[in-house]
Amino acid sequence: MVSTDGIMRSELVAYLNEYLQIESFLASDSSLNGLVVGGEDKKIGKIGYAVDACQASFDQAAREKVDFLLVHHGLFWGAPLAVTGFHYMRLATLIKHDINLYAAHLPLDAHPEIGNNIQIAKALGLEEIEAFSAYKGQTIGYKGILKEPKTLKEIANRLGYEKTVLLPFGKEKIQMVGIVSGGASRNISDALSDGLDLYITGEVEHESYHVALEGGINVLGGGHYVTEIYGVRALAEHLRERFGLEAVFIANPTGL
Repeated sequence: MVSTDGIMRSELVAYLNEYLQIESFLASDSSLNGLVVGGEDKKIGKIGYAVDACQASFDQAAREKVDFLLVHHGLFWGAPLAVTGFHYMRLATLIKHDINLYAAHLPLDAHPEIGNNIQIAKALGLEEIEAFSAYKGQTIGYKGILKEPKTLKEIANRLGYEKTVLLPFGKEKIQMVGIVSGGASRNISDALSDGLDLYITGEVEHESYHVALEGGINVLGGGHYVTEIYGVRALAEHLRERFGLEAVFIANPTGL
């Protein structure tokens, strides 16, 4: 770990933009990624990390005296949003407490080191990991092979998700696994095309049931929120090791 009393925000943002390859997702991601709220440049000593940019996250960041908040789901999603109501209150909280907000949506799903999907693959102990499943031309998921075949319930238990949706329509013993976190149940078709035994995602939509049943594949839905804790947590740890930044996790589980 690098010993430091902080890093200038401009330096931190430049590093994150390059490390996460923010610009390569401009055409494919509806989220506004990168630094989305920030005043004058200042030294950053304490970062917070959360899955969602919401009032509860901002209030906790203010209580924790966070300088810089990293989130996966940001504030701006393509269409202009009037600065009124709850959106006004969110921005007002960030500005009042001089909290910089940095969002990384698809860049944090797809990242080959600290991304949500690669981290889930590592948590499962997958081997021969490679890129899997594209979204608007960008590959965002990962797939790999379990060293020893496991049942669907054994895999669910290993991941430890509390509200898991299981569709046990494939092989009893699973070895080949594909992963795309969050709301990506429609990508089951990619898992079928690749001949995988199990597809892991966050949310499982209604129509996915029959696709999985007729395709003969197992599906595990761990929940949108819990499958996307991995990326912000791994990124915060990376920044702590590289720059010596104190990091605090701001948890606001949705149960969804």
